[in-house]
Amino acid sequence: MTYCVGIDVDEGLVFAADTRTSASFDDVRVHGKLHVFEFPGERVLVLMTAGNLATSQAVLARLQRDVEEGAPTSLRSVTRMTDAAEYVGQILVGVQAQLAAQAEHGRVNLESTLILGGQIAGGAKALYLIYPVGNYIAASPETPYLQIGESKYGKPILDRIVRPATHLEDAARCALVSLDSTIRSNLSVGLPIDLVLLRVDALQVMARMRLDGDTPLYAEIRESWSRKLERAVHGLPRFAWEPALAGNVDAAPSVVPAPLQQAAAVPGDAASAAQAQSQAQQAVPPV
Repeated sequence: MTYCVGIDVDEGLVFAADTRTSASFDDVRVHGKLHVFEFPGERVLVLMTAGNLATSQAVLARLQRDVEEGAPTSLRSVTRMTDAAEYVGQILVGVQAQLAAQAEHGRVNLESTLILGGQIAGGAKALYLIYPVGNYIAASPETPYLQIGESKYGKPILDRIVRPATHLEDAARCALVSLDSTIRSNLSVGLPIDLVLLRVDALQVMARMRLDGDTPLYAEIRESWSRKLERAVHGLPRFAWEPALAGNVDAAPSVVPAPLQQAAAVPGDAASAAQAQSQAQQAVPPV
C-alpha cells in the first residue's frame, strides 16, 4: 500500500510520500513514489504515485522519455498546469490499457492514482489528483490538500490544522505528522519518507529530503508530537466523578491515570454518595 499527501498553501506546495511497497506479507521493498521534474527558473513539477507499481513506473518512464526526446507534448513543453494534468492523465490511461492487453487473462489490478503539482513560469501554482480514468480534481481553499493511498489515518491533522494561510514549514510538519500517524496504524505504509517543498514563484525545489526513523528531525517531530498529545489529553476537561486537576495541567502525568475513578461523595450525605457511585458504574463501557 501507499500513502502520499500534497498540500497547497499560499506560500507554496508540500509533497510527502512513504516508500514501502509490498507484493505480499513477506515481500516488502522500498521504492520511491515521489518524483521531481525540475527546470530551474522555468518550471518545477512533482509527481507522486499510488497503486500498481509497474503501471506507475511505466508512466514515469514515458514522461521522462517525452522530456528527453523533445516530444511535442511533454512536461517540459506544456504551458499551463491544467495541460500538464491532462497530459499525465492521458499517459496513465494509455499505459493501463497497454498493460491490461498484455495481461488479458489475469486478475491483477493495474490501476494507479497520481498527485501532480507544481508551477510553470507565468502561471499559478497548482495541485491535482489524477484518477485512473485520466480525469482530475484540484485542491481548493476549502480543502487545501490531496491524498492518495491509505489516507484515513493521516487525515485528522490536515482537517484541523491546514489552511491556505498556514506557513509552508508548518504545512510540511503537518505532512510529516500525517505520515507518522499512518505508519503507526498501518503496516503497509513505512519509512523512509520523501519530502519536497516548493516556494511559490521560485520555480525550483526549495528543499528535498529523505527522512528515516533515525533522522534527527523526524525522530524529534515524532516524539514531540506523541508527548504533547498525551499532555493535551491529560489536560482535557474532567468527568464529574474525577478530582480537579492540580498544578501544571500541561505536565505529563507521572502515572497513567486509571480509566475510571469513583466519584467523590460529600461527607455525611449517603444519598449523594449512592448517586455518584451509580453514575460512575453506568459510565463503565460494556466489555
